[in-house]
Amino acid sequence: MDQYADIFTADTLASFFPEDRADAFFEALFGDAEEGSYNIALGYDGVHGDALGFELRLTQRPGKCLACNLTYGLPQVFSRHPIINVQGIADAVAGATGKNSATWELGVTKEVNANLHVIPLLIELS
Repeated sequence: MDQYADIFTADTLASFFPEDRADAFFEALFGDAEEGSYNIALGYDGVHGDALGFELRLTQRPGKCLACNLTYGLPQVFSRHPIINVQGIADAVAGATGKNSATWELGVTKEVNANLHVIPLLIELS
């Protein structure tokens, strides 16, 4: 049984990565949040060995196109972008579990379907 599933509820995950963060990201990137083709949400994906699995879920916005070429380079961008703030997510996860710190790693973008792509995020607690 996953001992962390009760901690990482939809509300908790939304507090770690608020819904409006995607708009702030696109505002910084393009100067207009309306230019963004997807929303970004944080999802919990269970325990993966010594790490906790999360996903940055990219869902297509109405009337936009979530093209593969727009998302496959994102792990490198997200890993260092201050608005996405992956270290802040890892720190929030650590705090929620009573740990002091965490390290993280972003995986490669996976196309679930035309409307959903995910970027795996593994967080190790220490």
